[in-house]
Amino acid sequence: MTKKIFINLPVRDLPKAMAFYSAIGAVNNPQFSDDTAACMVISDAIYVMLLTHPKWATFTKKPIADVRHSEVMLALACDDGKAVDAMLQTVTNQGGKPDVNEKQDLGFMYSRSFEDLDGHVWEAFYMDMSQAPSGS
Repeated sequence: MTKKIFINLPVRDLPKAMAFYSAIGAVNNPQFSDDTAACMVISDAIYVMLLTHPKWATFTKKPIADVRHSEVMLALACDDGKAVDAMLQTVTNQGGKPDVNEKQDLGFMYSRSFEDLDGHVWEAFYMDMSQAPSGS
């Protein structure tokens, strides 16, 4: 069985968050979406659940983290470096914040990071495994 990941994210404005994630390639699954949550499908194995703040509160008693601090960075693989740059241009066009960390170009791996509309940090990257250094 292929493992799947469901990333749950609190969002302030569900329609705007849905539009943002649609613009970077996610597709809404209406079966698991309503006016409090949206299931955005990134791939057959990656799902982002966008949850309004009241909906988020039904899952945990912990307060929503202050996104001025960093807890996690979610990385999405892209087909090549041009796709990484294209995703960051889309992020910019949709109101996200591009390049919140420095671009990385290690030859075999190229990555750029961004914040979504709610400050959640993502990284778009391309890795050419045939060029990756071998481990010891």
